Amino acid sequence: MIGGRKALKVALVGNPNTGKSSLFNALTGLNQKVSNYPGITVEKKSGFSKLDRRAIAEMVDLPGTYSLHPSSVDEEVVLRTLTEPDNIDRPDAIVAVADATNLKRNLYLFTQVLDLGLPTILVLNMVDQVRRKGIEIDVAKLEEHFGVKVVLVNARKGEGIDVLKKSILELSHDLRPPVFDIREDAPNYAESARKILSLNGDYAAWLIASQIKDLSYIDSVKRDEIEQLTLRSDVDTKKLHIRETIQRYKIVNDLLKEAVTVSPHLDRSWTGRLDRIITHKVYGVLILLGLLFIIFQAIFSWAELPMRLIDTVFSEFSIWIRASMEPGPLSALIADGIIPGVAGVVIFLPQIFILFTFITLMEETGYMARVVFLMDKLMKRFGLSGKSVVPLISGTACAIPAIMATRNIESWKERLITIFVTPFTTCSARLPVYTVLIGLVIPAHKVLGVNVQGLVLMFMYLLGFGMALGSAWVMSKLIPTRTSSHFIVEMPAYRVPLYKNVIMTIWNKGKSFVTNAGKIIIAISIVLWVMASNGPNDHFTEADKYVAAEVDTTAISVEDYESKVESYRLEHSYIGYLGRSIEPAIRPLGYDWKVGIALISSFAAREVFVGTMATIYSVGSEDELTVMEHMAAERNPRTGGKFFTLPVGMSLLMFYAFAMQCMSTFAIVRKETNSWRWPIFQAIFMTAFAYAVSLLTYQILI
Repeated sequence: MIGGRKALKVALVGNPNTGKSSLFNALTGLNQKVSNYPGITVEKKSGFSKLDRRAIAEMVDLPGTYSLHPSSVDEEVVLRTLTEPDNIDRPDAIVAVADATNLKRNLYLFTQVLDLGLPTILVLNMVDQVRRKGIEIDVAKLEEHFGVKVVLVNARKGEGIDVLKKSILELSHDLRPPVFDIREDAPNYAESARKILSLNGDYAAWLIASQIKDLSYIDSVKRDEIEQLTLRSDVDTKKLHIRETIQRYKIVNDLLKEAVTVSPHLDRSWTGRLDRIITHKVYGVLILLGLLFIIFQAIFSWAELPMRLIDTVFSEFSIWIRASMEPGPLSALIADGIIPGVAGVVIFLPQIFILFTFITLMEETGYMARVVFLMDKLMKRFGLSGKSVVPLISGTACAIPAIMATRNIESWKERLITIFVTPFTTCSARLPVYTVLIGLVIPAHKVLGVNVQGLVLMFMYLLGFGMALGSAWVMSKLIPTRTSSHFIVEMPAYRVPLYKNVIMTIWNKGKSFVTNAGKIIIAISIVLWVMASNGPNDHFTEADKYVAAEVDTTAISVEDYESKVESYRLEHSYIGYLGRSIEPAIRPLGYDWKVGIALISSFAAREVFVGTMATIYSVGSEDELTVMEHMAAERNPRTGGKFFTLPVGMSLLMFYAFAMQCMSTFAIVRKETNSWRWPIFQAIFMTAFAYAVSLLTYQILI
């Protein structure tokens, strides 16, 4: 209900890469929200569209699917939403979205949707590609054959949207003869299944009954009744499913011969020639490596100026807080705890924006699909599914949605291996850590115009991907894969990116990073500041007395003396004792107790490392140095030289490259595997491996 008016609920259904999401954005604009379907972590996108001055429709963008015979959790959501009578998300009408340049494959799903009996509109999207390829579609013939309204749309440019809205208002509820009539082959079976499942349509009952063993949401009583019905009826559901598929494709093929013609005069071979280069096993890999090289060079070069600006703003903000508030615990908490902690992550937003800009452009232009295709054969050699490419690539943004994306992998063994190795890929949370450490220990030199720091960052990304593949190969040997999943990838047409889509995606990704990380960072910064600003005994409260007894106060300056007092107080604070308790375990890696605190806190989220270091170094400090300047000035008490040397920095880089320091990832692995065994084993293995590699790195370099 909106303002007392009932909104018509309309579901958008279609194959992946049909432009369904673009159509959803065009219909709803900014009036949309993202949530989860009840009880599962599949994303649910919904929004409201104003059809005219009086009518409003709630649009639901269902996950992309090739068929109503689901092979993944996402596809199961589509089937459940469209068939369950009591489902709160069940639509009043359906907008079936098809790629107008590939109707043969798209219309198969449409004929299935049509047989559910709901009011339906067929949208033929990407009509600009149709014109470019010289394809002519007889819309009237399609409408006559299927008995539904057919609307031509170019969702990216808003063409046909008004016609679609008008068509939704004028939707016909007339009954149509089914494309595939299950009653012809199993009349009694369909009717009995419909009664058991309490469904209205024969085809909906057939869809559920024929795959009852694979549907997790059907209760056990109905499941047993359907299984008994299948035995009594002597219906071979697999053979009937094959017959359905053949019949649907025959009907679609016969129709398209009459309704679609292609002009033979237009030369479109340039796309094929371009694909042969981009997906070539040698040239394609070189192009991909070249693109990665450009991305990581840009991350260091282009972000330098905005990062300095952000740093200046936060420094001035801390100064203003100290000047505006009365001296005391609250002002110290804000100026020395919260602001430095948050600034330690916000300062890296320019680099994250640059990374997401390139990734979004790769997706918008259609290049990312070519990357997935290019990497398919490589994945197979390491025991992964071809579909594992998508989680591994999307893991560069965040491991959580990447692990959720493994639901499209039918083989449980291949899916498990993909879930296990995906956290090795370098996610955006590691980027701030890498940037600080590389900036500390790698000189900002250029060799033949190439930024050395950018090369090291690229190496870290490739190292994570290589470790993921290596771990997958080992697991494939230890856990033999008995069945393999089929790899299907769409090759969308090359497109010029829409700046609105790019900006919206980058903004949402950046906002999500800041809000999700910000909550954790603020909480941890407060806890760390409290622990660093208090101590359990008089070594903290009377630090002046103990320092005065150890040093010659006449031989050092006031500033040096105060610095020693603050250092002594920090070392004897609660956080100091905690850090020193774990220092023996991490000293062989080259770390001290301060780094130990950062390691512990960053198990909540990797990017917290930077905020933790910023908070620790800011406690009791009156200067306005950045976290990198504080870390660069840190001295090794045993040698008197710099603490963050090349061996220490590289050891930390190796630790963060391999350790599973993300509780959210741990939680999603637990949910996706439905077991505590795998996430616990994953966390122990990754942490132990990270420790071993860091130890080896430090001992070799010192």
